[in-house]
Amino acid sequence: MKIKQLMLSTVSAGALLSIGTVVANADTTVTVKTGDTVSKLASANNTTVDAIVNANHLQNGGNLIFVDQSLDIPGANGTQSTQAAQPAQQAAPVQQTQQAAPVQQAAQPAQQAAPVQQQAAAPAASTGDSSAQAWIAARESGGSYTAQNGQYYGKYQLSMDKLGGDLSPQHQEAVATQYAVSRYGSWAGAQAAWQSQGWW
Repeated sequence: MKIKQLMLSTVSAGALLSIGTVVANADTTVTVKTGDTVSKLASANNTTVDAIVNANHLQNGGNLIFVDQSLDIPGANGTQSTQAAQPAQQAAPVQQTQQAAPVQQAAQPAQQAAPVQQQAAAPAASTGDSSAQAWIAARESGGSYTAQNGQYYGKYQLSMDKLGGDLSPQHQEAVATQYAVSRYGSWAGAQAAWQSQGWW
């Protein structure tokens, strides 16, 4: 009888030690704030730059994101640790029970973001610039990325040669910001020019 109890206790303990919690990944969405970069968001959410770039189809390796832009963050907060479940009831004591060897948990290696060469990111838009940018978009296209007027296309009615064949919303945003900053110094400057001359 004692031999049967010993065998049952050993089998039960082994079965209970093998039960673990399920590893789960959680996805989330964040809204870009002033000063955010893809690298900072990846670090804060325990994921990689590449994962964010791929999930959101970002151009230029993710070096250009915009305030108030929504980004999907895959695998946010990492994975939960797998731990052995604690037995609900202890097995009945038997003579000469062997102690189970301590279970070593495999340490989860911290995910490191692959090194990415950081290019000079466009300056983050201030609140004034954001409202000026929205003002121009409303007058040019009503905010539509597919509006077309002759050779001018998209949300900011940029000439087709400036867009270089890439009509994606991300590319339109990047090219429009670059144009506004290089020609007028800021979106606010571009708005002032538009109000003065009826175009930008």
